Amino acid sequence: MTDIFLEGGRALIGAELIETSLLVSGTDIAEMGASRGRAGLAIDARNLLLLPGIVDLHGDAFERQMMPRAGVDFPIDVALADSDRQAISNGITTVFHAATCSWEPGLRSADNARGLMEAIERQRPQFAADIRFHLRHETYNLDAEAEIAQWLAEGRVDLLAFNDHMDGTVADMAKPRKRNRMVERTGLSSEEFDLLVERVISRADEVPASVSRLAASARAAEVRMLSHDDATPAMRHAFRELGARIAEFPINEETARAAASHGDAIVYGAPNVVRGGSHTGWTRASDMIAKGLCSVLASDYYYPAQLLAAFRLAADGVVPLAQAWDLVSASPARATGLTDRGTLAEGRRADILLVDDSVKLRPRLIAVISGGKLVHLTDATRLLTAVAAPREAVVAA
Repeated sequence: MTDIFLEGGRALIGAELIETSLLVSGTDIAEMGASRGRAGLAIDARNLLLLPGIVDLHGDAFERQMMPRAGVDFPIDVALADSDRQAISNGITTVFHAATCSWEPGLRSADNARGLMEAIERQRPQFAADIRFHLRHETYNLDAEAEIAQWLAEGRVDLLAFNDHMDGTVADMAKPRKRNRMVERTGLSSEEFDLLVERVISRADEVPASVSRLAASARAAEVRMLSHDDATPAMRHAFRELGARIAEFPINEETARAAASHGDAIVYGAPNVVRGGSHTGWTRASDMIAKGLCSVLASDYYYPAQLLAAFRLAADGVVPLAQAWDLVSASPARATGLTDRGTLAEGRRADILLVDDSVKLRPRLIAVISGGKLVHLTDATRLLTAVAAPREAVVAA
């Protein structure tokens, strides 16, 4: 790998934007305030922001590449390659693909989650981003418990979330439009879907013990856990007792406050900020951020949202840009135990974004460095070297 020199950008260091130059050597940031020296590749970063790469601990937009229309499937390897490019082009250098492992067949089935996990493992060397596996376990999927415990023991799961969408599923069955969408996703007939839901609900009394066993497996494997859509402080407390210290999308302020009072990481969706509210009608993320009740913003279902949300928060005066950027970089890195990234500092992993912020609310990515490699470049006039860079330094430009 060749050294990369970034000349004269406004780097986010701590809570300050500081005019400086950076030197990348190998996979890490080698020097702040550096001179070019013998770096094989140099980029003009003047008038640009230098920001730590985005860490996305919950993103399921890859599902659209797998099934762009109901019943229309594409190969997982193709979908993952496309999702990698989309993530990188939106500044996401660490990606936790949030794969649902549900009791339903089709897109969110256990078979599909297994296939996705295996494809990530096979393709990992080809990705521009650091791709990881976030398993969203539907707690009523009792038949998958043993296999998930094995995956945990084998170190194949990077995050484990406990999801329970059964009440919502039952409620949506009375709404023709939502019901049809669910049925189409599974590939079942309407009658088959009804019978499946009835059979799954009949085992409700087995769910709590299954959740406890899987949480014990995750603790033994040192895999961090999340609880999804906590509805009450009691629910958050129960999952915290199991070791789930990340509250993902608590649905009301009372529950978010209960999480914050115990130092739990609190995740909301960046699309919520960009759109000005939740598409479900639940908690408004920007309000939670203003009250100190959100520590992480995730892409959720839309890869561009994290980059856009950080700049919107700053423009709207909710929090300064440095604090907004913490929500999409340093804080999710801390929550997931990735201590080598999320900030610009010597010795940290070189995940760096070069951003043109000249148009309000519309930040434009000029370049992305991921793990010390230039993987995205939209303005070749920013290249300062007249010598062709060694091939291993530039993945895609």
